[in-house]
Amino acid sequence: MLTSKDIVKNAHAANIVIPAFNVPYLPMVEPIIKAVVDQDCFAFIEVARLEWIKFQSGSLAAVMAEYKKWEQPDYVRLHLDHVPVIDEDELTVDYLPIIKEAIELGYHSVMIDGSRLDLAGNIAATRQVAEVAHAAGIPCEAELGAVMGHAAGPLPPYEELYASGMGFTDVDEAQQFVQETGCDWLSVAIGSIHGAVSGVSKDQKKVEAMLNLEHLEKLQQATGGIPFVLHGGSGVKQDYLLAAIKQGIAKVNIGTEIRQAYEAALRETGSIAEAQEATFQRTAWLIKDYFGLAGTRRLATG
Repeated sequence: MLTSKDIVKNAHAANIVIPAFNVPYLPMVEPIIKAVVDQDCFAFIEVARLEWIKFQSGSLAAVMAEYKKWEQPDYVRLHLDHVPVIDEDELTVDYLPIIKEAIELGYHSVMIDGSRLDLAGNIAATRQVAEVAHAAGIPCEAELGAVMGHAAGPLPPYEELYASGMGFTDVDEAQQFVQETGCDWLSVAIGSIHGAVSGVSKDQKKVEAMLNLEHLEKLQQATGGIPFVLHGGSGVKQDYLLAAIKQGIAKVNIGTEIRQAYEAALRETGSIAEAQEATFQRTAWLIKDYFGLAGTRRLATG
């Protein structure tokens, strides 16, 4: 069976992207997998630490158990998303036991997020997790730069953020980071933002983000072609996103688009089944109409 690393590598070579769908609620797992299979695509199911702390995904073990009920390894794999060293509330996280638990449970890839550390600290933490992941035969994703949006409090106007390049991944730092950490995939900050996870803003429509494609090209050249990951994929203008895929974005994380579909349907109907149907429909739309990935599974699986 191909590894997650192989699959992302294949997608990168074929200029397609692996969508990674976050599951803040366990009943979302089944309809996401159903949509992926129906569209003959390949995708990751993923969960971040904040989704079992601030939402209702329960735990690493709970997500794995739900995934196992519906797993289709020819179409989907399970990824551990953001495990921060310092979280969105500026609290220090004991990250290594979380990573090790995911590996013991059988997660197919993991992510360490040291982006709130200085460069040396991020390199050290990422190298440590990459070594643990590689010893278990799975890839490690890391992050350099600051994809805004998860922290409490309002962001500056998006246009101001984008124009200033605030938080964008530094080109020289990226080259050093990749060389010294051994990470397999790198999440880069080039203009996307995370959906809010607290307060009334978590239900609001995300801004239509842009991506700095010139900066992305410089990062790709500096890092020797490592597969890049785009976090905060919901709401990015489609033409920017499709162009970025041609320039090295091989995995894109989608949370807000499907979370809000699930939550809105549940609020309106009180029915988990209706919320699952809304999740299925939104996931299928993203795969087919937004990403244009229907029928591309063979490109990812070789």
